Amino acid sequence: MKSFLATPFFIFALSQLASAQPVPQYDWAEDSAERDRLLRVTAPTTDFTQAETFEANPGGATSSDHTEGRERLSQPSANLPQDQRMNFTLGEALFDKFWVAAPSSTKASDGLGPLFNARACQSCHIRNGRGRLPENDGEQPVGLAIKLIDTARQMGDPIYGDQLQLFASGKVQPEAKVAISYRTETVKLDDGEQITLHHPIYEIDNMSHGPIATSIEISPRIAPPLIGMGLIDQIDPNDILAQADPDDHDGDGISGKANLKGDQLGRFGLRADVHNLVQQVANAFSVDMGLSNPKHHDDWGDCTSAQTECRSAPGGTQLNLGKHEIPQKVLDLTAFYTANLAVPKRKNTSDPTVLKGKQAFYDAGCVSCHTPKYVTKREEVAGGNSFQLIWPYSDFLLHDMGDALADRTQSGTVGTREWRTPPLWGIGHTKAVADQERYLHDGRARSLKEAILFHGGEAETAKQNFMALDRTTRDHLIQFLKSL
Repeated sequence: MKSFLATPFFIFALSQLASAQPVPQYDWAEDSAERDRLLRVTAPTTDFTQAETFEANPGGATSSDHTEGRERLSQPSANLPQDQRMNFTLGEALFDKFWVAAPSSTKASDGLGPLFNARACQSCHIRNGRGRLPENDGEQPVGLAIKLIDTARQMGDPIYGDQLQLFASGKVQPEAKVAISYRTETVKLDDGEQITLHHPIYEIDNMSHGPIATSIEISPRIAPPLIGMGLIDQIDPNDILAQADPDDHDGDGISGKANLKGDQLGRFGLRADVHNLVQQVANAFSVDMGLSNPKHHDDWGDCTSAQTECRSAPGGTQLNLGKHEIPQKVLDLTAFYTANLAVPKRKNTSDPTVLKGKQAFYDAGCVSCHTPKYVTKREEVAGGNSFQLIWPYSDFLLHDMGDALADRTQSGTVGTREWRTPPLWGIGHTKAVADQERYLHDGRARSLKEAILFHGGEAETAKQNFMALDRTTRDHLIQFLKSL
């Protein structure tokens, strides 16, 4: 892969990438009839005797036919025009490439670190799916980020920055070692079935610059799957905001809250704190790999001024490509790749067991947060992601998930118990892609049943409804989730 990225062909192709120019957003107010029609299309179903029209294509026309094999989440959108396939392939090469520390003989690949959590994007997002947690003693997590947050001052640690970096290059030492153990709890369901919950316990030692500040709380977060992100980016903000009810005016116990920064709506990240896909990719390049880019200018990534050996390490900027280790064109290509990763088609939407499980999912109240479907905005710049009927099963809002999932950190207006509703599409492919089942924001849940039983707060009623189901119906609900 490194040799390909250094070839004249790759450099030429990179130089040909044109920056997309935004076009005016489609104004729903100008066509109220179409708006009303689309609202009817996206309304939750009440008929569970048969699959809904187009339900087998969760990503609309972008949905992929590749539903088997370990690379099933790594396919391009089915409707991606042929003249854009090269950009996808180049973006994939950048996503998969392993970066090295500067100075390096391979100039196109250096600039890593000096402190980092991964050498490549795919190291955290395994085959574009979820991150993996260590299964062997002493193994350091790669797909799990340990965020550091001083809630009172709304900043990271004064020495270690915003995130613990568990790996380093050159003479720089890793910031720490992390060990994860678990306290188990047995939950007995109404019909007697018992499920074991795993509550994680994090031990941080071998700190390179002494202990973290006493005011700092940690927030472990596992890398989420990347499929359908371009479609999520194209959901009309008004469709998300229309579901918000922060003061629970309708009295249903669900008070979804939007994460707004000015007029920007957050929809990415486990706490919906990033408003667009390019920013999300730029953040990962900087914080996770220490690579400067047009949105993060420092070559040392998350190093603070107290970490002098990190700040003084050589960078990997190539002046002929600009002043950043990740030039704008590389950032754009990587974002283009992630924006066009297809959601696999569903194969068994008409299976009677799946339909029964779907009804149980709806009846339990799960769709109060896991909104089934949307129609994406009509925008020329979005290409094949424009004007698609999609089925992500998320409202992309923040919800109070109860004490069991709280991590004691607060960022801005986001409370300690609040998390963004994760999209569920593709969740049934988790184990086949990553060789491991890990769910929830920190990967603690080892099964879908365990994940549901960790729900609390606004999801407490739905969880209790799940617990009250007979075992057959409960298993049908799980089969429905695995069909997504």
